[in-house]
Amino acid sequence: MLSMNRPRLFATAALAALTLSACATVGPEFQVPAVPTTAGYAMQGDAASKVPQISASADDAGGWWQAFGSTDLDRVVRQALTDSPTLVQADAALTQAMEAAGAAKGALQPDAQLNAFGQRTKINAAAFGFEGFPSPTINQYSIGGTVSYDLDLFGGRHRALEDAQAKAQAEAWRAKAVYLTLTGNVAMQAVQIATLRAQIAAVQSVIEEDRKNLGFVRKLEQGGGAAPAAQVSARAQMVEDQALLPDLNRRLSEARHALALLVGHAPADWSAPDFDLAALRLPAAIPVELPSQLVRRRPDILAAEADLHAATANIGVQEAKLYPDIKLNAGLTQTSLTPEKIFDYDFSGWNIGPSVSVPILGRKQLKAQQRSAVAAAKASAARYQQTVLTAFTQVADALQALASDEQALAAQDEARRVAEADLKNTQFAYQNGGGALMEVTQSQRRLSETRQAYALAQGRRYADAVRLYVATAAD
Repeated sequence: MLSMNRPRLFATAALAALTLSACATVGPEFQVPAVPTTAGYAMQGDAASKVPQISASADDAGGWWQAFGSTDLDRVVRQALTDSPTLVQADAALTQAMEAAGAAKGALQPDAQLNAFGQRTKINAAAFGFEGFPSPTINQYSIGGTVSYDLDLFGGRHRALEDAQAKAQAEAWRAKAVYLTLTGNVAMQAVQIATLRAQIAAVQSVIEEDRKNLGFVRKLEQGGGAAPAAQVSARAQMVEDQALLPDLNRRLSEARHALALLVGHAPADWSAPDFDLAALRLPAAIPVELPSQLVRRRPDILAAEADLHAATANIGVQEAKLYPDIKLNAGLTQTSLTPEKIFDYDFSGWNIGPSVSVPILGRKQLKAQQRSAVAAAKASAARYQQTVLTAFTQVADALQALASDEQALAAQDEARRVAEADLKNTQFAYQNGGGALMEVTQSQRRLSETRQAYALAQGRRYADAVRLYVATAAD
């Protein structure tokens, strides 16, 4: 009868330990930061009427970059999402945080261990005062298990789980932020390549005009209608315009190399497409969340919120260390000198009971750690607020920049048209003897400058649209 009751007693104790839970949880409860009262984004003058239509939701079908209508951009972004090491790193950090949360959850469960051994031992009889007696050699076999359960009376382990889960959530949001940053950087480099190619095309068109002028001057000189100095002046203008190309070509190569890096390849192993500004389109409607919605959707804000949650939970982790730690322990061991008797009751032993550990000499250190956790939570709250303010500022800057881009592009387009008409007029006058070569040269210079400025204005508008998408996109 007893041989059955004692193992049952052991099992009952283990089940009782499983049903016990913490009776108190120290430390502050995390409160989700209040939604900001900011109603909108500051825009000067009539800027709001100059930007593309703003839609109420940031939920778009497919990737946000598809709104620019470029198949090359879509293909390169998707390749970056597949090959870029930055996403692999973010995924690994997320996996690490999730496994740490799993370990913290496992710490709430009872710890059970199975032990077994077999050994041959020589007993030194003289060591026990039996001099002159032989020292026997025996075999010993043992099998048994122990169960230990931390009652977590003050919730330290529960707070540790809360801390780990919040950190895992923060890494999940950071992974989304890395996704947005990568796709945004790829789009920005694509726009940069397209802008530089447009600038190079503008300079090349002016150089072609230089060649035409030089050919015309040569004909005039051969017919006696122009002095030799005119040909020198025309050639000097062409060489000066040609000198603009090396720096533009260098910057284009650097932009291509930067895009290869973002995609996850060496420049020698991957070539960027020839992005063209004409192949891009500005979205008719750009999704922009209100500030109250942005703080509940933007990944970096949500990551900062999760960090604040983790820091708040850590206060409870450190505070619980100041209180006693009580565990329930139980063990059962079967020991025999022969294997066939190891499971007999006469060879069994067991123990059950609580254990208590109370911090005494290290309390000053534990209190300092608790105060440090409080300070860390305050710093985390400040970082959250700074992240929110930074997000609002980025959206406001992007909106204002888009409004200015529309005005600048219209002005540059008009300047380009005027410069083209002026060049035609001065060329016609010079070719018909009614003007000077210097006037033609100056007109060409203005046209070169306005064409490049127009290309820059186009590229800047697309880049600012990308900035606005990244600043407001949720994924």
